[in-house]
Amino acid sequence: MDMLEKCGANYAPLSPITFLNRASKVYANRTSVIYQGTCFTWRETYQRCCALASSLLTLNIVKNDVVSVLAPNIPALYEMHFAVPMAGAVLNTINTRLDSKNIAAILRHSEAKVFFVDCQFVSVAKEALLLLVAESSNIPLVIVIDDVDTPTGVRLGELEYEELVRKGNPSNVYLPSEQELDEWDPIALNYTSGTTSEPKGVVYSHRGAYLSTLSLLLGWEMGSEPVYLWTLPMFHCNGWTFTWGIAARGGTNVCLRNTTAHDIYSNISTHKVTHMCCAPIVFNIILQAGPNERRDITTPVQILTGGAPPPAALLEKIEPLGFHVTHAYGLTEATGPALVCEWQTKWNQLPKDKQAKLKARQGISILTLADVDVKDLKTMATVPYDGKTMGEIVLRGSSIMKGYFKDQKATSKAFKDGWFLTGDVGVVHPDGYLEIKDRSKDVIISGGENISSVELESVLYKHPRVLEAAVVAMPHPRWGESPCAFISIRKNSSGKTQDVTEAEIISYCRKNLPRFMIPKKVEFLPELPKNATGKILKNELRAKANDLVIVAENLSNHKSTQVTAQLAPQPQYNNGEQIMAMSRL
Repeated sequence: MDMLEKCGANYAPLSPITFLNRASKVYANRTSVIYQGTCFTWRETYQRCCALASSLLTLNIVKNDVVSVLAPNIPALYEMHFAVPMAGAVLNTINTRLDSKNIAAILRHSEAKVFFVDCQFVSVAKEALLLLVAESSNIPLVIVIDDVDTPTGVRLGELEYEELVRKGNPSNVYLPSEQELDEWDPIALNYTSGTTSEPKGVVYSHRGAYLSTLSLLLGWEMGSEPVYLWTLPMFHCNGWTFTWGIAARGGTNVCLRNTTAHDIYSNISTHKVTHMCCAPIVFNIILQAGPNERRDITTPVQILTGGAPPPAALLEKIEPLGFHVTHAYGLTEATGPALVCEWQTKWNQLPKDKQAKLKARQGISILTLADVDVKDLKTMATVPYDGKTMGEIVLRGSSIMKGYFKDQKATSKAFKDGWFLTGDVGVVHPDGYLEIKDRSKDVIISGGENISSVELESVLYKHPRVLEAAVVAMPHPRWGESPCAFISIRKNSSGKTQDVTEAEIISYCRKNLPRFMIPKKVEFLPELPKNATGKILKNELRAKANDLVIVAENLSNHKSTQVTAQLAPQPQYNNGEQIMAMSRL
């Protein structure tokens, strides 16, 4: 048997971009993408992706070059999940909630050669590029993505997305074998945090993305021809790999620029949506919809949720509206969801409140993980399956990241004895289902965004009057969790501390942090509680935070403005501007 060799007939590298080639043949005339008044078939999507890949190659993009994109859930962002790796490049999707400093840090660290910018984010992108110019960093080639449904005419640089698609060759056939692709090659670069001077860039392989995609399709039992509503940002772990997965099932992608109650209900009703993914915050958007925004849901919509454990009470409210919720757990380093709370038929006989508690657990591993466990990191022994003994959740398998880009130290620290250390503390129940009990790094998950308390504290400590600072999670009526800051103040020259106010601290944070990281509450204490060694007792602060009351932030005012307002034409930038002069390769 050793004489039987691997050849082109019996071996092909695993890559999710092969799903698109298949979809173009098998599902050629099925609708692939819907965005407002725009609609494509799978044949058209394949041709557009081939054309874009062709144009990228003419821009001197070579293997493993990074292509960054700052855009909401629009057709262009979906297409780039195929077109960029078709050209041999690595896709870097940037969180649209980041400010210019964080965007500049990602562009600098990733060494992006091309930077696609949606017209809605031209202003913040320009600020980020100016920061790079000021420090003499390399400037990527900038390409604006104008809105395909309602063009604005906004430009930053000389190129526009649709122009690239039109100029490219749609007849070129791109397959991994033709590029001599190694399935271990990188396909995507995703940043766990853009708020530090040294952001951690997580690198995915083609193989890992392929296997993770298949696992989620099987684990969620997604059948053929799903109609998928994009309520989960595609910049989150490449949309938990469903960017590639919908092509594998010949489904329809319903793109959303804004995740509002009106848009969610309207698209579900109009397009007969069958599936969607989201953080629990979207549950609140759905539940708080006004009578004029709601539509009757005649066919159950499957929801895969993650980011933060959904409270059982919230699940009890959302399902009667026509939604069926499955809970998943994952992290960027695991290519999205690694555990799914797989439902057991016998649980259907349980009372609704007990069903909701079971659904809130993190569950069991996806199929392509080799193993998952909860261990005592000192001994690497598995904890008892008693639902009480805590340890760290560890994973291993092909869907785990290749490592952190340009950070071998962090990569080595994340891998131990053949396991990936998640940093999350959990228990294993007698039935083998995992449940998270705490986060060892005190990560706050607010509206699906991971917020490091350490990063927020480091900013607070830079305030000249802050003596001590500790940040913990507190319940929030809209975001699920939000940062609560406890600080003690240095006395002023008069020996007073009362002159520093909550409003001043929050204003300071607004100037130095992305919007989603700003504390929703600041509490002043004479001294923060500590143990005998001087370590701040965050458990005591969490108890205090749970007792605090956040005034509802007039949730109705959180609705996104109309697209026409967001996409109002902005001044164009002529060839003489510094950004344009510096943005050519």
